[in-house]
Amino acid sequence: MSRRTTVILDEDVYRRLVDESLRRHGTTKAISKVINEMLKKAFKCKGEILDILLSEKVAETSVKEFESFRRGLSGRFES
Repeated sequence: MSRRTTVILDEDVYRRLVDESLRRHGTTKAISKVINEMLKKAFKCKGEILDILLSEKVAETSVKEFESFRRGLSGRFES
């Protein structure tokens, strides 16, 4: 079931939605469709990230091992 609502957008956000609507659907009348598609994708991504963060961990490391890894990684970035 669809619901109608009013959303106040910043000008730059509105312009990007208009451009995306024109690119995807060839009309500015599809802004709601674009917003729905983008929000669904964002919510799905957030859910997948939460699933990963909350899942059972399969690897273990000690603080000493992590610090050693971090120092090595920092060294590679600084070189």
